[in-house]
Amino acid sequence: MGESVRTLAYGAWPSPIDAALAAAHDGRPEDVGFVGDEVWWTAPRPTEGGRRALVRRHPDGTEEPVLPPPWNVRSRVIEYGGRPWAAVTTDAGPLVVFVNFGDQRLYAYRPGGAEPRPLTPVSPVGGGLRWVEPQVRPERGEVWCVLEEFTGDGPTDVRRLPVAVPLDGSAADDRGRLRELTGARHRFVTGPRVSPDGRRAAWLAWDHPRMPWDGTELIVADIGPDGTFRDARTAAGGPEESVAQVDWAPDGALLYASDRTGWWNLYRDGSPLCARDEEFGGPLWKLGQRWFAPLDSGVIAVLHGRGAAVLGILDPETGEVVDAAGPWTEFAPTLAAHGERVAGVGASPHSGYEVVELDTRTGRARAIGSLHEDVVDPAYHPRPEIRTFTGPDGRDIHAHLYPPHHPGCRAPEGTLPPYVIWAHGGPTTRSPLVLDLEIAYFTSRGIGVAEVNYGGSSGHGREYRNRLREQWGVVDVEDCAAVALALAEEGTADRRRLAVRGGSAGGWTSAASLATTDVYACGTVIYPILDLTGWGTGETHDFESRYLESLIGPYAEVPARYAERSPAELADRVTAPFVLLQGLDDVICPPVQCERFLARMAGRGVPHAYLTFEGEGHGFRRAETMVRALEAELSLYAQVFGLDPQDIPTLELTR
Repeated sequence: MGESVRTLAYGAWPSPIDAALAAAHDGRPEDVGFVGDEVWWTAPRPTEGGRRALVRRHPDGTEEPVLPPPWNVRSRVIEYGGRPWAAVTTDAGPLVVFVNFGDQRLYAYRPGGAEPRPLTPVSPVGGGLRWVEPQVRPERGEVWCVLEEFTGDGPTDVRRLPVAVPLDGSAADDRGRLRELTGARHRFVTGPRVSPDGRRAAWLAWDHPRMPWDGTELIVADIGPDGTFRDARTAAGGPEESVAQVDWAPDGALLYASDRTGWWNLYRDGSPLCARDEEFGGPLWKLGQRWFAPLDSGVIAVLHGRGAAVLGILDPETGEVVDAAGPWTEFAPTLAAHGERVAGVGASPHSGYEVVELDTRTGRARAIGSLHEDVVDPAYHPRPEIRTFTGPDGRDIHAHLYPPHHPGCRAPEGTLPPYVIWAHGGPTTRSPLVLDLEIAYFTSRGIGVAEVNYGGSSGHGREYRNRLREQWGVVDVEDCAAVALALAEEGTADRRRLAVRGGSAGGWTSAASLATTDVYACGTVIYPILDLTGWGTGETHDFESRYLESLIGPYAEVPARYAERSPAELADRVTAPFVLLQGLDDVICPPVQCERFLARMAGRGVPHAYLTFEGEGHGFRRAETMVRALEAELSLYAQVFGLDPQDIPTLELTR
């Protein structure tokens, strides 16, 4: 290979990874579950209008979509959704209940039979009736799930509670046929988990202004003969204790993941099972996420670790954890168990997310669905490095470094590559260390990427998460800048060719970085938060409507801080070129924020582009959108950094 290596400038390396290839492999399988002996899951379909398909794996190993297009199995509860399907086996075959994204109704369906039939009505009020975490209870002829019901036209005119839906379809046009299992005592609830003897239910609940990673209550109630929940009481949790998940052991013991020690650890009836400075849970962004799953034998499948989450089997008698063997170094919080089998979704720096099954009797783990394929020669894959940088006050900053890499190209001696700092969304989440063709799209062309898990990110304990309390727009911006400058100072990156990019909360960090630092030559800002005052006073959805009270401070007490940190208020300080990408159907970070920001940029002569996408919400899902966005981002870097990428349209920058 040495003789065939060409010397080309960074950014001019020809790559087999184009935007269409990266878009086609965006997203991951989720919502894994067992239906009898089969494993089912939902999977992204970027080329099918961005829908999520429900997929089943037959005993012979073949995969089949359960529903054809345009059925889209996805919930909008709390806008981020959660587990949208459940199924049981019957003499007539599987009976599946699912949420259809377009109308948010709950449907029942028998694969191979007639069209899905609706179980719930459409409401003309506000955002209507929405459903998540269905559990089919054939013995009662019902589906138990969480109802999100809008009571008015405002985004916060909403109530949530566990509800029973008749399986016979009698509630399809009659709201009165829905049976409320308990009153709406809390603003937010998860789906009830029923004890093995059927006599108790347990769920999580929390109220504004807390987010679920700040503090939740674990509620336990008795189930009466009529199927309603009685004598509800708090078994764990509180304002400063986050319980991330609850379930029942086969013997009826209550299992839950709590961060009462500063780390999400697993407890059984209040006693710790494996006290470690590791995370056995995570931030509950979607209802129904599962970091642990009890097995019939009494052991517990767990996801655990610092930073990355790996799959292991916990023996509650000894507290020992034995990790599953295999190449997967990162697992998503979507575990399921059946008998002695465990199913999950795993990935690694060398493979994308795929459905993995572990047989705990043999210890054998294997990929069984949505299998990773090397769609390009792995020689073009990024070669990441796990790094810890030093930030202000000597604090640690965790990051993943992806240097430029191409098997057939090198840069001229004495030159340094451009680097893009990636700020993740959330902000209470993290960047996983997995193969991402969007990153490879840049690194294979000679552009480095650094993912920064800035202070406030999950995976490193509550103290690390709490660094962002009332410091959003400060700590995240400082940490990203510290990594960028450290890369330049150590001779890894070209100081004059640094960029910042991010989406959602990462879009905020990107825009705030352009407005408050001189570190970056340009930036990519994707469906961002730009105006804290507007976002915190009614311009977003209910789930995050008071998130800023912990990230910035209560608006009534520190109104000036909301203006002082908002990129929309600091537009006159932005001098670096940027591209702004926005979905027009986004109700979380609405387009009005971008429009307000751009109005204040008008006439200032800063090169920029604003691309909007009809039919896209918060997070791009359609292949054509992702292609346009990636190519626009690369074109921005090419123009600002003086690069020469091949075969992409030139992004028109206005002033």
